[in-house]
Amino acid sequence: MSRLTAAFARAKKENRAAFVAYLCAGDPDFETSFTACRSLVSAGVDVIELGAPFSDPLADGIANQLAAQRALESGMTTARVFELAKKIRASTAVPLVLYTYYNLVFARGIDAYVSAAKAAGIDAILTLDLPPEEAGELLTACLAREMGTVFIVAPTTPVARIVKICAAATSFIYYVSREGVTGVRDQLATGIPAAVAQIKQHTSLPVAVGFGLSTRAQVAEVAAHADGVVVGSALVNVIKDNLADRTQIPSRLLDRASDLAAGTRRG
Repeated sequence: MSRLTAAFARAKKENRAAFVAYLCAGDPDFETSFTACRSLVSAGVDVIELGAPFSDPLADGIANQLAAQRALESGMTTARVFELAKKIRASTAVPLVLYTYYNLVFARGIDAYVSAAKAAGIDAILTLDLPPEEAGELLTACLAREMGTVFIVAPTTPVARIVKICAAATSFIYYVSREGVTGVRDQLATGIPAAVAQIKQHTSLPVAVGFGLSTRAQVAEVAAHADGVVVGSALVNVIKDNLADRTQIPSRLLDRASDLAAGTRRG
């Protein structure tokens, strides 16, 4: 059983949704990023989604764009992202999902990228801008190396494409609860229960829901229907708000992530 499969199964057994926490690798620097991820583990997150910093992150809102900029300015490269993942993996068995863009994969070479990710302890790859219809080479490389794949379903995705997406994914389905880019929202998107139910008609994989979740109440509302809850910008903003004294970032993240994780418990 893979680490991801085990994490979702454990959460289900404990009558809660799995908590998937996103941070940009290397934000605001390599060592602080490592300690930040360690804080997420201490807070009880089930999965860490590690963002590969990219100069043109078209799926990301301002919080994650600035995080990527900080990481790149600190000297993060694809090689350093894998180095960070390896260091995280050496200290925890929490699954790691690499949130990346196809340019980064293509530039290194698909086989080489997947091999490096596997060697670093990555459990699955989510390539934001690569549709399943064009992902054949990546899927083949991932299958050969027992690397999981994650694909996104949006509110506007027609049923025929949901079927294709579910067929391509091997780890879980990521339902983005609203159109547009990542970022904190005051109001939860509507239609999440129906959307999750529709996706589950076409797959036995877990369905995680994200985009815009920033409060424990919002997490709890989504957790009532989804197998996993993804929180990103709300955690990234903790880093942004404590740049003046980076030593405060780990403890502040621990507090914020612990509060959000509490919302995943059902009943």
